[in-house]
Amino acid sequence: MKFSALVCALAATSAAAFAPAVSERASTSLNSVDRRAAFGQIAGAAAAVAAFPQLANADGAVSAATVNRARGIYGDRIAALKSAVEKGDLDAIVAEKNAFVLFNSGAYPTAKSKQQKKAAIEGTNAIFKAIKAGDKAAVKSAYNSYVAANDISPLPAVDANKGQGYSGDFDFRVRTKAGAIYVR
Repeated sequence: MKFSALVCALAATSAAAFAPAVSERASTSLNSVDRRAAFGQIAGAAAAVAAFPQLANADGAVSAATVNRARGIYGDRIAALKSAVEKGDLDAIVAEKNAFVLFNSGAYPTAKSKQQKKAAIEGTNAIFKAIKAGDKAAVKSAYNSYVAANDISPLPAVDANKGQGYSGDFDFRVRTKAGAIYVR
């Protein structure tokens, strides 16, 4: 974003620098444009753009929809680990480590949810600390407390004859068990 703004500013100032002056009569000579003046204007514009980096501030597209999407996608993956936790299959949990990381960052993206995110990360660390120790009972306990503290539940299965689970192709539920749609 900053780079594109810088390029646009440089292009605008360089175009203005090489434009003929209105008060002067156009010269046919190739030396009619002073390179020092042109590059001085370009450098001045670059310094002005660099002086205001806060103008190119993005929020990372944080909205209720993106939080819901993260909770739906990664929360469902975490909820699906329940049977692996019950069996004591630690490798299956380790294979889904990214689901925990992405859930923590996606479900709690704002500064307002900083404490919740910190608690979720501590819960994730407790799960993987127990996995590293090989303590299946501690993994089960840490997993259950993590799921309860973060209100994680699996996506509901929707029957296409009884309801509709999504309404657009870009909904995260499209290719899941919650993604049924009634078609006549």
